[in-house]
Amino acid sequence: MRFQEQLSEVIRSYGSGSLDETRVLLESLRPPEIANLLESTPPKVRQVIWRLLDEEEENKILQHLHEDVLNEFVESMKTEQLAAAADDLDTDDFADILQQLPRTISDEVLAMLDASDRARLEAVLSYPEDTAGGLMNTDTITVRPRHAIEIVLRYLRLRKELPRTTDALIVVNSREEYVGLLPVAKLLTADPSVTVREVMDSEAEVIAVDLPDTDVARIFSEHDLISAPVVDAAGKLLGRITIDDVVDVIIEDADEAVLARAGLDLEEDTFAPILKSARRRAVWLSINLATAFLAAAVINIFEETIAKVVALAVLMPIVASMGGIAGTQTLTLVIRGIAVGQIGRANLPYLVNREFVVAILNGLLLASLVAVVAAIAFDDVILGGVIALAMIINLMVAAISGSLLPSILVAMRIDPAIAGGVVLTTITDVTGFFVFLGLATWAYA
Repeated sequence: MRFQEQLSEVIRSYGSGSLDETRVLLESLRPPEIANLLESTPPKVRQVIWRLLDEEEENKILQHLHEDVLNEFVESMKTEQLAAAADDLDTDDFADILQQLPRTISDEVLAMLDASDRARLEAVLSYPEDTAGGLMNTDTITVRPRHAIEIVLRYLRLRKELPRTTDALIVVNSREEYVGLLPVAKLLTADPSVTVREVMDSEAEVIAVDLPDTDVARIFSEHDLISAPVVDAAGKLLGRITIDDVVDVIIEDADEAVLARAGLDLEEDTFAPILKSARRRAVWLSINLATAFLAAAVINIFEETIAKVVALAVLMPIVASMGGIAGTQTLTLVIRGIAVGQIGRANLPYLVNREFVVAILNGLLLASLVAVVAAIAFDDVILGGVIALAMIINLMVAAISGSLLPSILVAMRIDPAIAGGVVLTTITDVTGFFVFLGLATWAYA
C-alpha cells in the first residue's frame, strides 16, 4: 500500500471512530513508516495513533521523528520509559533524543542507566551534534594485530551477534589506538593461521572526532564507505560512523537547503499549531518587509520620472526579476559547490570571472530582445535602450553578488542557505530599480 493510501486509511478510520483497521495497518509498518505517518497527520489524529502503539514500538519510532513532533510525545512519556528506550536504540540515536530534552529530564534519564550505558552516552553527548563525535556509535568490535585469524573467528562465534552494518573489525593496539581495519570479507577468506597484522588494511580512511558532519558525508561518498572508525587527536579509537547515519545527514542537508530559502526550520512540524507557526514565520516575513521598504524607497526617489514616463512602472519588474533569477542561479551553484567541497579561495576568482562573462552573454542576448519589444510596444527607442542597459548591469551585479555572497556569509558565521536568498533579492531589486530609473532620469532629462 502506498503512503498516501495508508494516510487516507488512517484519517478515514479516525473519522469513522473505528480504529481496528488502523491498528492492523500499524502492525504491518516499520518504525520509519509509522514516524512518517505521525508527522503527516494533525495533532489530534497523531495522538490517537500514538496510543495504539506498544512501548517497544514507541521507543523505536522516537529516533525517526523530527524535533517538534518528538518533543510532543516525549513530554508525555515517563522518565522510566525514556530510559528503557536506550535498550532498543543505538547509542547515537538515543543521544540525539536526549539532546532534544530539557537538561533536567535528560540528566534524570542518564541517572537511571547503568554505568556502561551512561558512559557511552556521555561520550557521544560531549561532542556537538553536527560533528563526527555527535554522529558516532560506540558499538565497535576491536581486535589486536597479533591475534591469529582463527582466534578472531572463534571470538566472533562466541559473541553470536554483530552490530548492524559491520563490514569490518577495527584493529587497535594495547593503548586502544587505531591501527587499521580488518574487512569481514578478508576475515572470512584469509588463512586461519595468519595474524591480523598480515591481512589488515592500515591505509583505510579514518574520521577525526571534530570533523563536521557534511565533511563526513563527503568522505563516505568519495570512498564508498559503509562504516568508518572515529578517533581523537591522539589517534585513540572512540567509536565508528555507519552509512545509515550519513544518509540521515545528507537528507537533512537537502531538506534544509530547500526549506531555508523560505525561512523555514527543518525541525518545524508541518501540522504545528497556528500561533506557533505564525510566530516562527513572522521573523523572516518581517525581514522581507524591511527589504521591500528599502526597494520602495529607491523607487520613491524617482517618482517624478515615473510620472513623466508611465511605461517605466510597467517595465521595472522585468529588470528586477531577471537579476533576481540570474543571481539565484549563481548563488545556488556556489552554495552547492561550497557544501561538497568543490569551491574554495583558490578557485573562487575563476568562478566569479566565469559567472560574470556568462551574465554579460545572457544580458546581451536577452536585453536585445527586451529592447526591441519595449521600443515597439511603447513606440520609444530610448526606452528600449534604457531597459536593455539596465538589464545588462543588473545581471552583472547579480552574478558577482551570487558568487561572492556565500563566502562572505560563511565568514560572518551566517548560513548562506538561509540568508543568501534574502540578501541577494535585496541587492538585485535595489540595483535594478536604481539603475533603470536612474538611466531613465538621465535619458529623459
